[in-house]
Amino acid sequence: MTFVALVDDHELLRSGLASMINSFDGFKVIMEAGNGKEFIEALKSNKAPAIVLLDINMPMMDGFETAEWIKANLPETRVLVLSMLENDIAIIRMLKNGARGYLLKDSKPKVFKQALENIRDTGYFINELVSDKLMHYISNEDSFLGDGSPLSSLTENETIFLQWICSDKTYKEIAEEMHISPRTVDTYRDNLFKKLDIKTRVGLAIFAIKHGIVSI
Repeated sequence: MTFVALVDDHELLRSGLASMINSFDGFKVIMEAGNGKEFIEALKSNKAPAIVLLDINMPMMDGFETAEWIKANLPETRVLVLSMLENDIAIIRMLKNGARGYLLKDSKPKVFKQALENIRDTGYFINELVSDKLMHYISNEDSFLGDGSPLSSLTENETIFLQWICSDKTYKEIAEEMHISPRTVDTYRDNLFKKLDIKTRVGLAIFAIKHGIVSI
């Protein structure tokens, strides 16, 4: 039996999720909490769950802080994020804080069940939000880019562009901030894709964070 904790500040949603999870073969909800502090308090009288289903936007102690706490204090517990936020930076930050998968709240029940089973059986849930290569990059201490520092190949403008990549601005807005044309922004992006062997904006943002170009 795989024990699950639900950490979400919407009680009605938690109740519905608990009923659904308990209907899945091999899963049982043993703990519910409205935020990270309540979860930590509940651990005093409950065993640590194998999986924590974690929301991001919560009062007192949000999902970012809770995931970070779980990573530091419950290394055997696996976090699956269930959120309304389809935001690159939110996804990156949760994965960096130890989350093993990221699922949107409007996902279908069969996808939700698959996510739980994948987290249980393989340790990760890989979907369109989290590519296999991206997860490897985040979880591996050694960069997949090799032993040599890739920073030496970047121009000053490419480095500045990487900093803007980690914001919520569109490419057009980044062009305006850098006082360059949208076509030049496209050139910076495409050059970085080739130089770093990265294929997505999320990948570029993770590279920038991992190599200290920007912090979140």
